[in-house]
Amino acid sequence: MVSGFRYNSLILPKALRRGFSVAILLGLISVSFGDIQTSKAGQQGVSASRSVAKGPIVSIPTQRDVLPRSQVNRKSGDQSPPKPRIIPRNGPKSPGTYPWRLNITATVFWVGEDASHRNPVHNHKSSWDAEWRDNYGGFDNPEPTERTKDYRPRAFIPKLNPFYIALPYNDVSRGQHKPEASKVIPWFRKAYEEEGKSVCKGRWVQIVYNKRSCFAQWEDCGPFTTDDWPYVFGDKPPMNRENKGAAIDISPAVRDYLGIKGGTALVHWRFVEFHRIPRGPWSKWGDNNPFVNPGIKTHKFNSAPMTEDERLRRQQEAIQKKLLKDLKSLRRDLQW
Repeated sequence: MVSGFRYNSLILPKALRRGFSVAILLGLISVSFGDIQTSKAGQQGVSASRSVAKGPIVSIPTQRDVLPRSQVNRKSGDQSPPKPRIIPRNGPKSPGTYPWRLNITATVFWVGEDASHRNPVHNHKSSWDAEWRDNYGGFDNPEPTERTKDYRPRAFIPKLNPFYIALPYNDVSRGQHKPEASKVIPWFRKAYEEEGKSVCKGRWVQIVYNKRSCFAQWEDCGPFTTDDWPYVFGDKPPMNRENKGAAIDISPAVRDYLGIKGGTALVHWRFVEFHRIPRGPWSKWGDNNPFVNPGIKTHKFNSAPMTEDERLRRQQEAIQKKLLKDLKSLRRDLQW
């Protein structure tokens, strides 16, 4: 008769003892990590990092990712518009996003627009597409009566995303990338495919106006200049002074979704990685739209350092994966 419960050497076979040890270790890892996560969440009030969702993530404002409010950087009583403000590149931001550009004058432009005093260059073609109007499907009529409730032109179904914008920088000149492009564009190395092919075309931006948020793709360059990389990618204010200092062009769809009345407005905008973009009217149309055409490369790029919670989660997954491989071999040993 055995005195006591000496499972470690008398009752259980060696393989079974190993299985118990692995199960106990997995349980301890799970409990320990859960305690760490609970403690972190209690201190920071953030629980979103406990799981990683598949597909586009809805960018809900949290303590870590708050939509900007109207920024006022003028003296009391001054009625002049607030000046542009660029958040530094090392400023606070959530994963998959880039620093905000605040109080930026936006003007409305559209595919097929003729040249005028406010638009020196016609928009029958873009900086990256010589057949922009034809590829879009026609004239993107900006008249409110010629728009549908889902923000597209009434006359036709657009073949490209009707949510588009222009920024005053072009990374390509005369068939080659500009010398500074590889140094100043954060995603250049990830997105580069061949010399002279833009890494900026199709990138997503988030635009905020009057507490309303919209997403659109970068499809043209301007207004007024195509060399203002210190503003687009750096921490300098826009160099343009024409037309109230316009520094971003928005399409009629973006205008209508944000509820902008008139030809200009002060907005906030930033670059956003595709995996952070929720579905909306900007996800419905366009061969250039990754929501519609999943074959388009989105070049996911994490612009923010890994958080402590994310690092611990990945460590836990790696340990569990390694131990589960041992459990598979244990099952084979235990099948007698």
